[in-house]
Amino acid sequence: MPPKEQHRSHRTGWLRAAVLGANDGILSTGSLLLGVASSNATHASILIAGIASLAAGAMAMAAGEYVSVSSQSDTEKADLALERRSHETDLDYERQELTNIYVERGLTVELAREVVKHLMAHDALGAHARDEIGISDAQSARPLQAAAASGASFTVGAILPLACAVLVTGPNLIPVVAGTSLAFLAALGALAARAGGAGMFKGAARVLFWGALAMGVTAGVGAIVGTPI
Repeated sequence: MPPKEQHRSHRTGWLRAAVLGANDGILSTGSLLLGVASSNATHASILIAGIASLAAGAMAMAAGEYVSVSSQSDTEKADLALERRSHETDLDYERQELTNIYVERGLTVELAREVVKHLMAHDALGAHARDEIGISDAQSARPLQAAAASGASFTVGAILPLACAVLVTGPNLIPVVAGTSLAFLAALGALAARAGGAGMFKGAARVLFWGALAMGVTAGVGAIVGTPI
């Protein structure tokens, strides 16, 4: 029988990395294109900057996610190793510790002991990892998954404003790249919010605000300090 509620918390690992990567791909590449274009650079220079942004950004996002999530994974493994040693040396203490956790959550002492007895007979370490430390299979750190999701989504996101810059030249480039990038960001925010079970309008609005701010600042800097290339 399938579950009545379709929960989404199991998506948090890859969804966070994918949304962050795609958002950064659109925003950083779009902003860079606008900044370079605002400096009166040639169309070839604008495209070179965009391509470099795509390559460097994708690798940086993948590497950053891998290092960050690996650190989380290392911490989880260290906590589990500590818990495993405690189980080997003082199992009675561990039973009482888990019993106290369930009592604090509302169970009677007798019922808590009965629950602990059955859970620890089935998977003692898993019960403590979940209820004492807060580590579960659904939300455990997966460095390679996060790196792949972030790097791939950054690439897809960066291609969108870069494609607009390839197709459009001259004075129309800046408004086209800015407008399409903001539209892409809004669509991404809405889709990410929907995938996570949140309101689509709120998701779109927050990325639009920060996206417009980032692009405006970058274009302004390009116009102020830029010189023809």
